[in-house]
Amino acid sequence: MMNLLFDYTVVSRLHPSSFLIHPFSIILPRMQPSLFQDTPQTFTVSKLTFLIRKLLEENESLQDVWVQGEISNLSRPASGHVYFTLKDANASLKCVMWKTSAARLKLALRDGMEVEVHGKIGIYEPQGQYQLYADQIRPVGEGALYQEFMRLKAQLEAEGLFDPERKRPIPELPRKIGIVTSATGAALRDMLNTLRRRLPLVEVILAPSPVQGVDAPPALVKAINSPILQSSDVIILARGGGSIEDLWAFNDERVVRAVAASQVPIISGVGHETDFTLCDFAADLRAPTPTAAAELATPITIQDLAATITNYQLQITSLTLNTLSAKQSSLDSLFTQLRYLTPSRRIQSESQRVDELSRRASSAAFNRIILETKHLEGTQKRLEALSPLAVLARGYAVVTRKDDGSVVSRVAQASSEMKVRVSDGEFEVKKA
Repeated sequence: MMNLLFDYTVVSRLHPSSFLIHPFSIILPRMQPSLFQDTPQTFTVSKLTFLIRKLLEENESLQDVWVQGEISNLSRPASGHVYFTLKDANASLKCVMWKTSAARLKLALRDGMEVEVHGKIGIYEPQGQYQLYADQIRPVGEGALYQEFMRLKAQLEAEGLFDPERKRPIPELPRKIGIVTSATGAALRDMLNTLRRRLPLVEVILAPSPVQGVDAPPALVKAINSPILQSSDVIILARGGGSIEDLWAFNDERVVRAVAASQVPIISGVGHETDFTLCDFAADLRAPTPTAAAELATPITIQDLAATITNYQLQITSLTLNTLSAKQSSLDSLFTQLRYLTPSRRIQSESQRVDELSRRASSAAFNRIILETKHLEGTQKRLEALSPLAVLARGYAVVTRKDDGSVVSRVAQASSEMKVRVSDGEFEVKKA
């Protein structure tokens, strides 16, 4: 029976499902007997490579692994993927990190760098080589710091330092804001610019302190506990981004306890949005960046105050005008009542009644005239309908003798010369 039996050495366990192993020790576990028969069998290269790949991908330990080594042959093609080799004194391991994972990488990779790489083992079939498909890369030693971070976090959390009930609200309109950060860092400049823009009326108290290195924790504690800073309305604890080592001062137990014990609410703005420190959990409010911390420390801006003042002015003006209008209406009502009770009111009323009767009489006379005019027009139209002229207008004519003017109503009455009258005049005719 054919066996591929290799062992690998576990250097350190970081969490229940991840291991840190050296490149030369990543080997296959014992194959299952069902995959190969007792009788010798010939495989194609593709089939054998497929079987090895299947064994690797079905091994859970090799699909969630941390590997430590030195970077060499680092390559970044235009595709955005990252190719490199991890090596130590005895072996090397090909690695690839796809573009999506490389875009999230904070660490600036270079040849010769000692790193710990997380990923899964697989086979690159065209070349028949196993390689590590990486999704995370961190400097050597960061794993131990992470373990210490989790241990201290669990301890302080058990003591209740991170309880939400301990969190205090941030004042909406602080008069004094204390800042604990490096006096020379870009974070301070960004925060001051933000505070100047949002609330230039606020007084800023700076307690400068180193934010990195062995001297940082005691200096940070001293700054937080300083009486002048404890007299402010809110404190901002901040620094720019960096690696876990750079931010480690804000994971120091002394600093975390000082944040939790502060009599003044503290906003933690340490690192970038994806960075978390224990001070973030102990603070009353966590901000993703120092600039965001300055914004959270000034919930009400100068623009909000100006808008509030304008709104109060409008309300005062509106209330004043409404009061004056109500008083004027009351005065007008009293004046109306007084006018109603005076003798002149009765005279005005009777005078109005006379005007009303006069208007009604004039209206009745006018309506009577219109009625009679309509009646006269009707009579006139009936007379016009009976008039001979109306008959002539319909096409008839009146013939008279020229000599005596008598009407010719029969042929025998016709003379040699006659007149014919139509609707719009008359003309003469002669008998033929």
